[in-house]
Amino acid sequence: MIIREKQNPIITKEQIKPTAENLVVVGVFNCGAVKYRDEIILLLRVAEAIANQNSEVIQIPIADRKIKNGYSIKEIAKDYHKYDFNDSRFIYKLDGKRQIENLTSISHFRLARSKDGVNFIVDQVPTIFPETVYEEWGIEDPRITHLEGSYYITYTAVSKYGVCVGLIKTDDFIQFQRLGIIFSPENKDTVLFPEQINGKYYAYHRPVPTEIGYPDIWLSSSTDLLHWGEHEHILSVATNDWSQQRIGAGAPPIKTKAGWLNIYHGADNDGKYYLSSFLTSLDDPGRIIKIANKPLLTPTEDYERIGFYPNVVFTCGAIMENDMIDIYYGAADDKIAKASISLDDLLSLHD
Repeated sequence: MIIREKQNPIITKEQIKPTAENLVVVGVFNCGAVKYRDEIILLLRVAEAIANQNSEVIQIPIADRKIKNGYSIKEIAKDYHKYDFNDSRFIYKLDGKRQIENLTSISHFRLARSKDGVNFIVDQVPTIFPETVYEEWGIEDPRITHLEGSYYITYTAVSKYGVCVGLIKTDDFIQFQRLGIIFSPENKDTVLFPEQINGKYYAYHRPVPTEIGYPDIWLSSSTDLLHWGEHEHILSVATNDWSQQRIGAGAPPIKTKAGWLNIYHGADNDGKYYLSSFLTSLDDPGRIIKIANKPLLTPTEDYERIGFYPNVVFTCGAIMENDMIDIYYGAADDKIAKASISLDDLLSLHD
């Protein structure tokens, strides 16, 4: 069935040059993936933190829009009565409602290129850096869709205003045009379909209800890729298995003979992340045909179980060529791995 690349992990944080001397790379993961000309291109999420922290305060990098690829530093005193520092990703404020005070790191995007899909050359400097007021805490989880001759990148933008979804366009992976925020907070895990369906663009996205409901997958349509509406609930979290806590779109939909193939992630109540898949109708992306009867990928290898945030497999990109699907995924939130499966084997999971 699914086969992990024997060289896994294929990209690690040790291969990434920090943006500045006072920063340390804490993770490279959750990459967009696409075939471009004769290369495989990955758009990596690179997370950095302040190096050499002291015992009294935690220093956090915040994107500074006045400095190209620059940061300012926020300091939070290690007051365990006021803050919760137990999650490696977040600092929670305990004053009244438990709320995220800040992330512990900040992410940007960096290109990596390969001729064989395994051995990658990673750019030494950021490709896309947080720039807007909605990106001051970082940009995360890029997903690339080849659509009508251009490449569109959906991504998570994080700031004190919340977590929302931005859109970037490129034709050559050299020049990038920000098109703005397309889904307001709190929303993430957005993937674009690679073609219009019945004269409309479609996207899956994942709003996050706070009082009623769960983090489920929704469908939306647009006539211009910028203004989205006709929202429709598609897929719910499960009640008693691996996707109890949350689900979200993973790689952009892949067109197959059986329908649109959607690889998605789910997390259980212990925060362990898995990958699975479902099929939707080619002419109606809101109609689910079949859902896989078990996870496609489970975090069992050491590099998936041990890391910045343990027990995670999380994809933002997959490439199908000659009926073989290569899935590039983040492992334990600090490295990138690859797994491959034939289309027929993957479709058999939906029987």
